[in-house]
Amino acid sequence: MNQHSLTTATEAQAIEEFRSDVLRGLSQRRKRLSSKYFYDEEGSRIFDQICELDEYYVTRTEMQIMERHVEEMADAIGPNSMIIEPGAGSSLKTRLLLEHAAPGTSYVPIDISREHLFRCAEQIAFDFPQINVTPLHADFCQSIDLPPEADNGQRRVVYFPGSTIGNFEVPVAQRLLEQIAHLVQPDGGLLIGFDLRKDVNVLERAYDDRRGVTAAFNLNLLHRINNELGGTFDIENFRHRAIFNENASRIEMHLVSECEQTARVGDHQFHFEKGESICTEYSHKYSIEDFSDMLERAGFQEQQLWIDPRKYFAIGYYNL
Repeated sequence: MNQHSLTTATEAQAIEEFRSDVLRGLSQRRKRLSSKYFYDEEGSRIFDQICELDEYYVTRTEMQIMERHVEEMADAIGPNSMIIEPGAGSSLKTRLLLEHAAPGTSYVPIDISREHLFRCAEQIAFDFPQINVTPLHADFCQSIDLPPEADNGQRRVVYFPGSTIGNFEVPVAQRLLEQIAHLVQPDGGLLIGFDLRKDVNVLERAYDDRRGVTAAFNLNLLHRINNELGGTFDIENFRHRAIFNENASRIEMHLVSECEQTARVGDHQFHFEKGESICTEYSHKYSIEDFSDMLERAGFQEQQLWIDPRKYFAIGYYNL
């Protein structure tokens, strides 16, 4: 595994893209920042803490489903397959899948957080010496070209856990599923987790925990802007808020200005009224029917579906 030869963009290019997205998002009438920038080194560390919170049912419930059904999932993927994981992060759930993987399996984790990606990939390669691990530093929201050394003609299966698909507005999520279909090609597959509609109180507690870990995760995005882009955000003057938007069937995370203030990013100045917010994340919650319709429009056909007893979360396997 050569971590230096697989980077699709230089660090300078990544910073410039970050700067461009931040400036564009903060210049909108309703200020926005992309949730993909949560995951720098510190953000990835805090997110691992979130996954252990009592209130954050998502990871725990998905793991319970996988522990019960991982052999069926591995059988669905089959032998001589390349498992591609967009937004791999710490790959905790992936380890369970790889433990049951059929012979001839390879693994391509993709993530925007370079250091975190390569460190986790190196550990997986050490722990699973029978599996060829080829990390790819890239933004999976863009078109993905697999590195030549990763592509040896295996059947491609994208593994997309954690309800990451819910972070995208529905039209964008639809396009992403179509990009995945293009990536895996005919005869490819998709193993994907998605969060289901449920009681609002359960949802809002999951994204606004009593210990403030999710608040720290959200506020870290401003720390990152200050550190990497020369920002002047006063972190103490912003607070975390998470609300459920019933009409859009999604949790929305915001950073709310506690006072009238101005912040700079390099040479650009941004004014905030008291109570004005920056939207930092959407997390859509789906019905089984609505999500199945999206996958069918992307060309996927449902093969198997696994749901926990409370009907909080679902994992589906689909063939193209």
